[in-house]
Amino acid sequence: MKQLLFVVVVFFLSLTATTTIWAQSNNTRVKHYHLDGQLAIKGYDPVAYFTQHKAVQGKATWSASVEGVTYYFSSAANKAIFQKNPMQYEPQYGGWCAYAMGYNGKKVDIDPETFKILNGKLYLFYNAYFNNTLKSWNKDEANLQKKANANWAKIIQ
Repeated sequence: MKQLLFVVVVFFLSLTATTTIWAQSNNTRVKHYHLDGQLAIKGYDPVAYFTQHKAVQGKATWSASVEGVTYYFSSAANKAIFQKNPMQYEPQYGGWCAYAMGYNGKKVDIDPETFKILNGKLYLFYNAYFNNTLKSWNKDEANLQKKANANWAKIIQ
């Protein structure tokens, strides 16, 4: 009887620890990612950037969530592709403007139709009022990317 009680207690303690770790990760993502509610990329399909090389609006019909962050897809096939390896398709810097993250470490809104795929990663950019930050990013990409990576690492600590 003591062994059974011990096993039950250990099971519930490990379940609680796992849930707490997941919740902390979930809270970090939800707190720092660019979301409308829990929706990422303003509802655009993250897989379409890679497969169709363009921004395509997703639909709530085909949605998937990763640690509290929800993505919409333009097809069931894209949703299935995403679910096999979500980290491959998620935007860099939590979906915030890559240029701003590199320039000053700020979380700046994006235009989901202004993007770049670089080394298999999705980067999104602000583009409004005659200010297309993708153009500025392209002028100093290596330096801005290095700074953006460092700035994002500080934010999600």
